[in-house]
Order: sequence, then structure tokens, then C-alpha cells
Amino acid sequence: MQQTGLFIDGRWQDGASRIENRNPSDVSDLIGLYAQAGADQLDEALAAARRAQPAWWAAGIQKRHDVLMAIGTEMMARAEEIGRLVAREEGKPLAEGKGEVYRAGQFFTYFAAEVLRNQGDLAESVRPGIEIDVRREPVGVVAIISPWNFPVATPAWKIAPALAFGNAVVWKPANVTPASAAALTEIIARQDIPAGLFNLVTGSGREIGQRLIESAGVDAISFTGSVPVGRGIAAAAIRNMTRVQLEMGSKNPFLVMDDADLDLAVAHAANAAFGGTGQKCTAASRLIVHAAVHDAFVEKLAAAAQALRVGHALEAGTQIGPVVSADQLRQNLDYIAIGRDEGAELVCGGTRLERPTEGHYMAPAVFAGTRNDMRINREEMFAPITCVIRAGSYDEALAIANDSPFGLTGGIMTRSLARASHFRANMRAGCVMVNLPTAGTDYHVPFGGRGASSFGPREQGRYAAEFYTTVKTAYVAAGAPA
Repeated sequence: MQQTGLFIDGRWQDGASRIENRNPSDVSDLIGLYAQAGADQLDEALAAARRAQPAWWAAGIQKRHDVLMAIGTEMMARAEEIGRLVAREEGKPLAEGKGEVYRAGQFFTYFAAEVLRNQGDLAESVRPGIEIDVRREPVGVVAIISPWNFPVATPAWKIAPALAFGNAVVWKPANVTPASAAALTEIIARQDIPAGLFNLVTGSGREIGQRLIESAGVDAISFTGSVPVGRGIAAAAIRNMTRVQLEMGSKNPFLVMDDADLDLAVAHAANAAFGGTGQKCTAASRLIVHAAVHDAFVEKLAAAAQALRVGHALEAGTQIGPVVSADQLRQNLDYIAIGRDEGAELVCGGTRLERPTEGHYMAPAVFAGTRNDMRINREEMFAPITCVIRAGSYDEALAIANDSPFGLTGGIMTRSLARASHFRANMRAGCVMVNLPTAGTDYHVPFGGRGASSFGPREQGRYAAEFYTTVKTAYVAAGAPA
């Protein structure tokens, strides 16, 4: 059993209290006791970050490159070990846990390279005898608030660019997955960085999270989580004119047209809907299927869902692990009841499962006969539940897909180049997939959505600089003193 504290001002320290962390695959397995920060400790972390940031910026690009490269390389080398911890703590199958950690390492090595590419621009002035240069500088202290569903990868794609562009970090991870946060922090903490540059402050969102977003000591906030919390962060941040980057909810549509390869469409739909136990912001939860293939698709999808092996995350052959917590399982089962009450047909799944170990297991569920105005098609469920909507034509399917407050990802299965091209141009989403699952994105290109899904500059790739830096334009008279 681990007993892990906070990391503040270059030192591990105890918190004001501790919480238990248990394995969702086997609730008798106590992973450890993890510190909860007090308000004074958060303030200490913010002050330390403010002191450390100028020294990190002054250390130069080679230093920042070397530190990020070392972090990423170690994460990739330890993907098996830390991935096992992620699977044990969050409940995703071991292969997914290892893949997440390896991908997190790639974020650090990618942004290590970006450090060396952070070049400015020269411009001609409209006035003679004046030179202009434009360069990017760090915003200062960045608060990072990350979710539990990707407890290593999501913070990595925020922390890596924050450090790469010269900022200091105060990180508050989700309380559900503190072990993964401690593992990532342990790697960062051993680097040759100024004390206070990186701080881990665990605690409740209601107390520590709220104090963090309201602090005048924060220059930027990067958040991934729910829409209500994101809106609260935006409202709090505006009082201090703090810049924000918010990645929030989704209700991703996946269109299956009458000319699609039906078996491939079913495979991609099942992957996107049930991978990660449906606990992904990119999950396909609205399957909009052409009437000509609707019945055959539902039959094949139900068979695929029932064939998925649900079990202990660390057990060989497990395809779907448990949901993350008892509260999440109760919420999922509530949505099953809501769907039935709304008149949807539960084709399969939606029940709690018993396994040799006591955990939060649920059979993947498929609803058919649904309408787009039902709650199960309007609200993000974050569950292994997907809903099929019948559409009479491509135009109707696209209209249904765009009839949502969200706009993160959208996918289509079709053999028609004309339909694929029209969909790419007219699907109102930040990421569009053609003949691919809605889940699955690359680390070197921008990620984000529209509407209620995202607010602020994009994450990942070169576009991350728009959030983690500020632009300075300098005018210099020719012949000015050196």
C-alpha cells in the first residue's frame, strides 16, 4: 500500500488529511492513502511557482528540451509498470493503460522538440529606420485541472507544453486517480528543475479546485471535465482576467450510410462506443444509421456488444474493464432507466455484472428506437451505453448529427467520396473522422471542439502555443544603443 503526499516547492509533504484509493476491479484492493491539501498548502504552491518560473525561462531552450526529453523517455520506458498502475486504479484494461502511458511520454518528447522550434518573426516597419521582432513568451503560472478517465495522458498533454514554453505549473488531478498523478509527479520531481516549478496539489474540487481557479496568482487555467464545472471556471477566471482553456462534454455522432461496409462500421462503432468502458469524451454515443441498413446494423452491433469480455482490468483477455467508481455505476444505471422511461428499446446490456472479484462491472448497452430529443441523446453519459437513431437519408442524418449543443468529434462510414467530402465540410465538430471510429486522435495535431465541448485555444501540436504563450512585439530604432 502506498502513502503518498503532495509535491510543493520541490519537496514531498503530508497533506491536511488523506483519502483511500481502491481498485474498481476489486474493491478489497486498497491501492493506498493519498494526501489532501489544505488551503495554506495550495497558497504555498502558488507562491513557489511564481518564484520559480523566471529561473526556468532564463535557463534557456536546451535545458527545457533536455528535461522534457528525459521525462518522456522515462515514461515510455516504464509504460508497462505505470500502465499496470493506471489499469489497477482507473479500471481500463492493461493494454490500454500501457498505451496511455507510452502516449503520455510521446507528448513530452514531442514538446521537447517544439522547444527548439520556438522561433520568432522579423517584420519590416512601415516607418523607415525601425526594426520589428515578434516573439512568444510564457504566460507565467499555469493551473492544470485534469480528469480521471485518462489520468496520465491528459495531464501530460497540458504539463508538457506548459513547461516547454517556460511556464510554472500547479496541478490538481482528479481525486479518483491519485496514484497515477503521484507516478507522473515522481518522474518530473527528479529532474533538474527549479524548486517550485512543478507542484502537485491533490484535493477536492469544491475546496482546493475552487480556491485554485479563483486565485489571482494564476495566469492561465487549463481544464478538462464537465460542462457545468467548465462554466464555473470561466465565470471565476474572468474576475482576475485569467485566460482559460476548457475541454468539456460531448455527444459524438457516428453516421452509418447505406453504402457502408457494415461489418467495418459495426467494429468501429463498438470500438468507439465501448472502448475505455465508454468513459471517453470522444466516445460514439449517438449512432445515426441509414434506414436501409438500420435493422442489420443493430443486430450485428448487439452481437458485438454481447461478445465483449467484461472483467478485471489486469486479467488477460479483458476487453472492457469496470467503470471507475460506485457513483459512476449508479449514474450509468440511472441512464438505463431514463432511456427505458423515454420509450427507447434496450436491445442488450445495461445491467450490473457479477465477477469473481467485487467491482463496478456493467454490461455494454445498446438502445434502439431512440430519438434525438431524448435525454440519452442530449446528455453526456460517460458510460458503456450507445443509442441508435434511424435516419431516412444522408441529409437527415447530418441534420441530426449537428442538432446538439456539443461539437467535439463526428464520424461517418461511407464508400461515397461525395458524401465523405460533404460531411467533412458540414459536420460542426472540431475533429471529423471518415471511415474511422470517433475515438482516437494523434498527439502532434490540434485537438478540441465547438459549442459546449470546448472554449479557448486548441490543445496539442503547435497550436498549444496559442494558450501557453503570450506574444510580444518589439520595435527598435536602427542605430539604437546595444
